[in-house]
Amino acid sequence: MTAKISYADVEVGTELPAQTFPATRATLVQYAGASGDFNPIHWNERFAKEVGLPDVIAHGMFTMAEAIRVVTDWAGDPGAVVEYGVRFTRPVVVPDDDKGAVIEVSGKVAAKLDDNTVRVDLVATSAGQKVLGASRAVVRLA
Repeated sequence: MTAKISYADVEVGTELPAQTFPATRATLVQYAGASGDFNPIHWNERFAKEVGLPDVIAHGMFTMAEAIRVVTDWAGDPGAVVEYGVRFTRPVVVPDDDKGAVIEVSGKVAAKLDDNTVRVDLVATSAGQKVLGASRAVVRLA
């Protein structure tokens, strides 16, 4: 499949619509059930602190999945993403309150490549700190 956006209409520097994604303790429990990752650092505050974390943290793959949504929503087709990678730079700390954490994600077309593909660079932050580094996706456009 290819995206609904035309390669010819996209320029380097095109900004994707930024989005925010909430992460609560309930979200983490749901993700654990879906992924099978029940590591206690993602749900047990006492355990997380015993191993040196400030509190319960979101799953890295959850954070990564939320970030790519900026690209898939923009492209209009999740199948248009042909490559995606990140470096985990900081954990998303999820406090036990009504708000939880917020992951803020923005993206920009960094390069036009061959075969109707573009490279999108993403910036993901939580609590004012970058949580993903070298976050890049290659997307095939129409």
